[in-house]
Amino acid sequence: MVAQPSEHAPNFSLDGKVTLVTGASRGIGKACALACAAAGSDIVLGLRDISGSSDLIAEIEAMGRKVLPVRLDISQRADIESAVEAALNQFGRIDVLVNNVGVAPGDLAERVSEAAVDEILQVNIKGTFLMTQTVARHMIDRKAGRIISISSQAGTVTLRGEAIYCMSKAAINHLSRCLAAEWAPYGITVNTVAPTFIWTDGTRPALADKDFHDQTLAHIPLGRIGETRDVVGAVVFLASPAASMITGLNLLIDGGWSIA
Repeated sequence: MVAQPSEHAPNFSLDGKVTLVTGASRGIGKACALACAAAGSDIVLGLRDISGSSDLIAEIEAMGRKVLPVRLDISQRADIESAVEAALNQFGRIDVLVNNVGVAPGDLAERVSEAAVDEILQVNIKGTFLMTQTVARHMIDRKAGRIISISSQAGTVTLRGEAIYCMSKAAINHLSRCLAAEWAPYGITVNTVAPTFIWTDGTRPALADKDFHDQTLAHIPLGRIGETRDVVGAVVFLASPAASMITGLNLLIDGGWSIA
């Protein structure tokens, strides 16, 4: 049980909530699942491959939380519908949705293949929207919910060789603002969290290159590459009662990149 705040303190607890995290097997998604569990939430793990999730399940259960792994490829509508149905059958509701899945096959704009464009649009925009829409229908019925999409600083700043990825994240930022306005009467908040480069298994190979690492740091006034803990604090906050009056926000976690 997570300690409850006094009446004079903000409530950051997710005690008694149910959180569905997409792309929860590693990196930011895994960190979000663990952080929400630590804050008191039961967890639905959206995974493309359930078979390798036993350690993560055990870690969440060791916190005293319930956890349900579901097979989920957000590029497949049938997967989305079956995953949400499984979550509702198990828990009866989804209080928080964390949209974490995204792809970023980069190349200079003049060389980007049509297949790469299709993949980014299919997953980052269409898949994220359909996932959000499917969960939101149930939140609308309950007149409550928190939707948080992991966007990127790429939706705000320009990144050479990432034009289509940047476009997709800018689209998610504005889509979230539109959904925030549309669903506010139902008590649903919709926000985005937009990190800079974060140390994960996916970014480590690129950041291990000294030239790329140094060039990246040159854009970050705070002088360091982000850690997953820098992202999950914002996610837990936006999911919590403390953020109940915040909607339509794009929260940049970029060490000052966008203001430099």
